[in-house]
Amino acid sequence: MKRILFGLLLLLWSSITGCSPSATSATPDTVRIRWARDPENLDPLIANNPSSYEVSTLLHCSLLNISDTGRNIVPWLAAASPQVERLGDSLMLVSYSLRPEATWDNGKPVVAQDVAFTLKMMNCPGLPTEMDQAMFHFIQDIRLDTTDSRRFTLVCTGQSSDYVRNSGDFSILPEYALDPKGSLRSVSIRELRSGAATAYASVTSFVQRYQAAQLAQHPDNLPGCGPYQLKNWQPGRFLTFTRKLKWWGDALAKAPPILRAVPKSITYQIIPDAGTAMLALRRGDIDLYPLMPAAEFARLRRSDADRARLSFYTVDSYECVVANFNTRQPTLQDRFTRQALSALFDVPGLIRATQQGAAYRSASIVSPRVHPYYNDSLPLPTYDTQQAITLLRKAGWREVNGQGWVRKQAGKLLELRLSLSYRAGDPALEAAALQFRAAATAIRIPVDLRPTEASLLVQQLREGTTEVSLRSIGGNPAAYDFTPLFHSNSTSLYNYSGFGTPASDHLIEAIVQTPDTAQKTRLLRRFQRLLYTERPIYVLYFLQYRIAAARRLGRVPVTSIKPSYRANAIDFSPVTK
Repeated sequence: MKRILFGLLLLLWSSITGCSPSATSATPDTVRIRWARDPENLDPLIANNPSSYEVSTLLHCSLLNISDTGRNIVPWLAAASPQVERLGDSLMLVSYSLRPEATWDNGKPVVAQDVAFTLKMMNCPGLPTEMDQAMFHFIQDIRLDTTDSRRFTLVCTGQSSDYVRNSGDFSILPEYALDPKGSLRSVSIRELRSGAATAYASVTSFVQRYQAAQLAQHPDNLPGCGPYQLKNWQPGRFLTFTRKLKWWGDALAKAPPILRAVPKSITYQIIPDAGTAMLALRRGDIDLYPLMPAAEFARLRRSDADRARLSFYTVDSYECVVANFNTRQPTLQDRFTRQALSALFDVPGLIRATQQGAAYRSASIVSPRVHPYYNDSLPLPTYDTQQAITLLRKAGWREVNGQGWVRKQAGKLLELRLSLSYRAGDPALEAAALQFRAAATAIRIPVDLRPTEASLLVQQLREGTTEVSLRSIGGNPAAYDFTPLFHSNSTSLYNYSGFGTPASDHLIEAIVQTPDTAQKTRLLRRFQRLLYTERPIYVLYFLQYRIAAARRLGRVPVTSIKPSYRANAIDFSPVTK
């Protein structure tokens, strides 16, 4: 699942696949939800987009989950919050006990050995686990309780409360299905990480079996302990999940919201175009339209007929839209140039034009709603082309006969020309791109707009071939490990800006390692000021989530965290008009 930590990384780009006819009709206990893109990959080990993560929460369970408000962590597969013991000044023991009711589909209990197997698999050489290793590097070992098969202790380096929360943020997978002979039991996590395990025949054999299962396209080869199973997947068209007839969560006398599973069937319709999706909602072909564009949402709310059939929800999110500057590109290597380009975004105008005014500004990647972590001493950058010109000159650029900008760099004459990449088909990102190009053109900076299909754009960002890009980063107030986004060791993963200095790396590491809240606050505020000055990204605004849903669904549980709703908890209770 990785919902707690990976909330910082979720990139909200949609697929460009075409619309499809309705996969199901409206029946009791059935929910039909609009998705903008196909998940493409349902392997829980390498899920890498919001859709695949949402699927993972239906099929699998992690130890912990995040509450609807995003401010608290709640037990999921764990029977209770973990017990923590800090040793000296650098080690921490995090002890869990699994719910006694939890079982796999074959009736076998979910045990600590399954957790150990999952951790080893996440560190197995030969599997695409780089992201897992970056996110859970602090877990050094696991100790199984010899007297209770459901109890275990994680040995962690660092004593941060963030590590406690993150320690339960991965889907637990069944050893019996993937490694029935227990071939990884004799190999330690340390050996797997060091690469020494590549010489073990048992590890090589396991990797081959895992790859042969083709879980990305055949998730039915991997049973989960979640309440749903995949019934039908037609890529680019729809996915349908059905509730298991026997699920262990039903045995709980009073199930918490995270363990509710009310709909008997959940179908995700792949409809990339926003206008087409709105028509599908009005026709009754879908029941729930999350993350609706502001203009379409306002249009529906003005219609008496639509208000009679639909319920409308809004909630401020922790997801921000940012401009990303690839600091590895010669034209973007100095902070003054990046500051100058930031001054070319008319953020108040973009909020009015694309969000109907329903978004909020921030000087930082930390939401202003999070006190005291947000650094409120930072002024909001302004839209100011004259300031941009001043900063360009400070960066060493000079105008040539009113035709453009050049500077000497590494003994060569460098021209200031830019490309701006963004996900094709997103009207808000396209509006920002057009506004930026117009402002840049006015001060004689040529900008080539490059709307790009989502999967290709992710590839280009990882390869470092983009210059300026627009994207969304979904976060939550419970996670402040910026290692994947900004650490110099993460440039091949999700550090798309390529930014990283010894000072910034040290701050990132100190933030996640300190157990002291006051110290974390000071470090976070220092880190925000560093980002503000260096400007590897520029936060345009934080989004408001908008959801329209058929009234027959009852009251939809909405959240400030992506995907903005809990499909499993939709209960079809009557909603008054």
